Amino acid sequence: MKVSSMNKKPNKVVIVGGGTMGADVAVVLARGGFRTQIIEKNQARAEQLQPYTRQLMQEQGFSHRAELISVDCALEQVDWPNVHLVIECLPEKLEIKQELFKVLDQCCTEDTILASNSSSFPISQIAKDLTTQGRMIGLHFFMPAHLIPCVEVVCGEKTEMLIAENLINLMESCGMVPVLVKKDLPGFLANRLQHALSREAFSLIDQGIASPEDIDKAVRFGFGFRYLAAGPVMQRDHAGIEIHSAAGASIYPSLNNASTIAKSLSTKVEQGELGMKTGKGFFEWTPQKISLERSRYDNLLKEGLKLIKQELPEIK
Repeated sequence: MKVSSMNKKPNKVVIVGGGTMGADVAVVLARGGFRTQIIEKNQARAEQLQPYTRQLMQEQGFSHRAELISVDCALEQVDWPNVHLVIECLPEKLEIKQELFKVLDQCCTEDTILASNSSSFPISQIAKDLTTQGRMIGLHFFMPAHLIPCVEVVCGEKTEMLIAENLINLMESCGMVPVLVKKDLPGFLANRLQHALSREAFSLIDQGIASPEDIDKAVRFGFGFRYLAAGPVMQRDHAGIEIHSAAGASIYPSLNNASTIAKSLSTKVEQGELGMKTGKGFFEWTPQKISLERSRYDNLLKEGLKLIKQELPEIK
């Protein structure tokens, strides 16, 4: 990749995959002022995308930039010489992602950054057959991408650090809070932290120590409530590192360290009780309850954004 191109602000971004994640990521890029083309091969879904993204842009106060988002159904409809960044937002199937990037590696210019929104596969594994692995990088958003500020910039084994630095600057210009993950371990950074908590939570459910409802209450209204103000590292400075160290010495020996998922999770999967999508998970879900829950959830996220707005990068 030409080093000179990395210092230029990209004028066009292509997002491959127009599911909920791909559409929300398009909103993030468009509010930052980037021309963004979504490629969604399903015609019915493609037709829904522009009304959906226009609504989100309006809700976030960026109606004047809604026209920056366009939608097409095939990679052949992309003007590749003018594309500086591609973000893959396809389903989590390794072979699908690898096949796409083999195609992108051939049709993009040598200056184009190739990014995957994968939440689980190591970037080096996705990029292993590419001829230009140095420009391959992870750009992992969290759902809903237009409301969750954090985005992980994940380096593969051969990713050029200049690309990571460029994407960090780009994401900040879109009002996001990027975190650099220097090595692409499974789960990267945030999901590793999240699963460490989840492993203990579901172990406590398996042992009959706490109910799912009380687990959620303990996180949301206990220590998790503080995370809006400070993360676990900063919290140690607030509380006193010696206090945390003493507590850890007492608690760590009894923490769950199993290499398999909890029975309470595996049983649900075996029974096809997968959550909202099947009408039942740990809780019962009707269409009305799903609608109310999603509205409640999004509204709380929006209120949270208002509280920390002064700490977020300013959209330029």
